[in-house]
Amino acid sequence: MTDLLLSSLLIAVGLAMDSFSVSLAGGASLKEQIGKTAVTAGIFFGFFQFAMPLLGWAVGVPITGMIDPFGYWIVVGLFFFIGGKMIWDSLFGKEDGVSLIGWKVLLLLAVATSIDALAVGISFALIGEAILLPALIIGVVAFVFSFFGVFAGHKLSSILGNKMQIFGGIILVLIGIKFLLEYCL
Repeated sequence: MTDLLLSSLLIAVGLAMDSFSVSLAGGASLKEQIGKTAVTAGIFFGFFQFAMPLLGWAVGVPITGMIDPFGYWIVVGLFFFIGGKMIWDSLFGKEDGVSLIGWKVLLLLAVATSIDALAVGISFALIGEAILLPALIIGVVAFVFSFFGVFAGHKLSSILGNKMQIFGGIILVLIGIKFLLEYCL
C-alpha cells in the first residue's frame, strides 16, 4: 500500500506540471479575480486529472486506437496556438495573455493537459492495478499545483511585467513541443 501511495504521488506530481505551467502562464495575465480564478483553475485541472485516469482505466487499451491518430495533434495545436498568441499579444501591445477566466478556455486547457493522465489510467488497467486512490491523489495534487500556479504567475507578473507573459507563452509552446516529441518518438 505504501508503494502504491508513493508511486501515485510521484505520478501525480509529474502529471501536475503541465497544469501548473498553464496556471502559471494564465496567472501572469490576470489583473483581477485572482483568488476566484485560482480556485476555478484548480477545480478544472484537478477534476480532469482525476477523471481521465478513471476513463483510461475503464476503457483500457481500445481507446488508444481512437486517440492516437489525431489526439496529440490537437493537443500540440492548442498549446502552440495559445502560447504563440500569448507571445504575440505581449509583444504587439495586447496584454490579455491566456485567459483563465471563462470555462471554455479552462475546459480546453484542462482536457489538453490531462491526456497523459488518460494514458496513466490505461497503464494501470494493463497491469491490473486499482485506479480510484491513484486518481484521487492525481486530482488533488493537480488542484493544489494549479491553484498555487495562478498565484505564482500573478506575483511573478507584478515583478516582471510584460516579460512574464512572454515567458508564459514560451512555457505553453514548450509543452506543445513536449507533446509533439512524445508523439513522434
